[in-house]
Amino acid sequence: MKKKVAIGVLVSGSGSNLQSIIDQIEAGNLDAVIYVVISNVASAFALERAQKHNIPAVLIDHRDFETREDFEQKLIDVLNSYSVELVVMAGFMRVLTPLFIKTFHHRIMNIHPALLPSFQGIHAQERAFAYGVKFSGCTVHFADDGVDTGPIIIQSVVPVFDDDTADTLQQRILREEHRIFPQAIQFYAEGKLEIVDRKVRIRDHTSIDDTPIHNPPLTRY
Repeated sequence: MKKKVAIGVLVSGSGSNLQSIIDQIEAGNLDAVIYVVISNVASAFALERAQKHNIPAVLIDHRDFETREDFEQKLIDVLNSYSVELVVMAGFMRVLTPLFIKTFHHRIMNIHPALLPSFQGIHAQERAFAYGVKFSGCTVHFADDGVDTGPIIIQSVVPVFDDDTADTLQQRILREEHRIFPQAIQFYAEGKLEIVDRKVRIRDHTSIDDTPIHNPPLTRY
């Protein structure tokens, strides 16, 4: 019987990435169990998603605490009470302090809707679109005490079309988020992730080919 990694999910919003993880677990494609979902926002629809699937849903409002560290200590206490091994940030809109990072060192995954290290921080899709990039995408990485600066686990690239809007690009990126986040967690569950310096190596995994892609396509050369 395969070991299933115990995860706790931190959310602040609708929780579509949470839903994608739940769906893959229920389909038998992801060797994980969600022990608890925690939100810092009472109105987060992600809490309803958790309750619908009989997953404990906990509200910890950061505004109830005097310091960021006090808030994070409460998060830590709840996660530890559920014996969480891997913390998954699925749209959690808080920057973590060293207290939390050190407690779960290399055991915190975050999803970001851009090809890091480009467009770190908030409104990444809108900023990439406004900049005029020809490719964008999303990144799953281990969180550190910077803003979207941790070691990269997996990325997905999507083209930006001439008739795109910020909204259509966002939806295309979101579909890829729902694919790569469960995959990153599965790599962790299988014990395949190894961090060397700041590079994440994936053991026993097929390499992609080296065929370049271009947007727009080349017409010569």
